[in-house]
Amino acid sequence: MWETSMTRADIDIPKHNPCAQCGTPIAKPDWIEPGEGRVSYLWTCRACGYRFEAVAIFDSSSIEHPPLAA
Repeated sequence: MWETSMTRADIDIPKHNPCAQCGTPIAKPDWIEPGEGRVSYLWTCRACGYRFEAVAIFDSSSIEHPPLAA
């Protein structure tokens, strides 16, 4: 469930990220999880089997909060 003001269309999906172990490019992340001011990406390298997480952290001024009341 997307509980932040980000939508799926707002998230840039990184492509061809190099494996943190062997450097082989990975086509796309296995899992994307947005959070408050951040997006986490789970990567799995098909070449060496290494799994790792990368986190993108956004400037707090760029986060838009929805109004608390209508």
